[in-house]
Amino acid sequence: MRIARYEHHGEHRTGRVEDDGIHPFPEGVTALTATGDAPTGEPVPLAEVRLLPPVQPPSVRDFVAFEEHVEGVRAAVDGASGVPDAWYEAPTFYFTNPHALVGAHDDVPVPPGCHALDFELEVAAVIGRAGRDLTPERARDHILGYTVFNDWSARDLQAREMRVGLGPCKGKDFATTLGPWLVTADELEPYRDADGFLRLALTAEVNGAVVGRDLLSNMGWPFEDLVAYASRGAEVRPGDVLGSGTCGNGGCLAELWGRNGERTPPPLRPGDTVTLTVEGIGTVANTVVPGPDPLPVPPARRRPRTRP
Repeated sequence: MRIARYEHHGEHRTGRVEDDGIHPFPEGVTALTATGDAPTGEPVPLAEVRLLPPVQPPSVRDFVAFEEHVEGVRAAVDGASGVPDAWYEAPTFYFTNPHALVGAHDDVPVPPGCHALDFELEVAAVIGRAGRDLTPERARDHILGYTVFNDWSARDLQAREMRVGLGPCKGKDFATTLGPWLVTADELEPYRDADGFLRLALTAEVNGAVVGRDLLSNMGWPFEDLVAYASRGAEVRPGDVLGSGTCGNGGCLAELWGRNGERTPPPLRPGDTVTLTVEGIGTVANTVVPGPDPLPVPPARRRPRTRP
């Protein structure tokens, strides 16, 4: 089942996507509570709605599960080569901003102070029921479905702040695309390979030109492993979003910059449209627009280290 959250005539609703229309669920039904036999109303044409992020997550974790991406971006961001040994030991993630989600076709403003805007082609799993200290086998039953995930990135801001030794913050927290809808996990089971990975084709385009292609099955861990790790000593809750991390072979511009030794293709600019397609799920396409100038924040004051 494909479940969309949408705006139509100023009203926000959730419904089941069939062909070129959305059949609205009864008021109050969400992607987390919908069932395959939920009653629906008369279809609304997809062309008449604004697609919203399919869920409103309490948290968003973004992993880095593609080895090829790590290798390329490390070269671009800090000039390092190879993949650190720690990457292979366990799946790593950071928390991003659940309040900065944008829909499948919304415009994305350039974040204040950014001069190196980038996209990241990912797939996200959405948690359907709570769990803690899950095994990978149990974790599969906690995944409600999947959606396309674009982790927009301000590479120049990210490069500065990560030198401090923490994860990205203002380099990442301004926009994350989710959409176009949620595809329930059962719909994607035919794509599962013998090793337990979802073999979905991934394509990234900028202004209609293909810049990246990969397979979701090139992840270092399947989603069940990511969910199990996220639940270690912590709870995953319904609606939580877990991103796969960016795919390789042009899943973002920074990877290509690292491999090419220069910013080719160039950073995104206002007017550019990024289109990401995931087999079995769908397509999101967002256009970059001008953003506000940064408001000044002073540097740290060097304070005397006095003690009481």
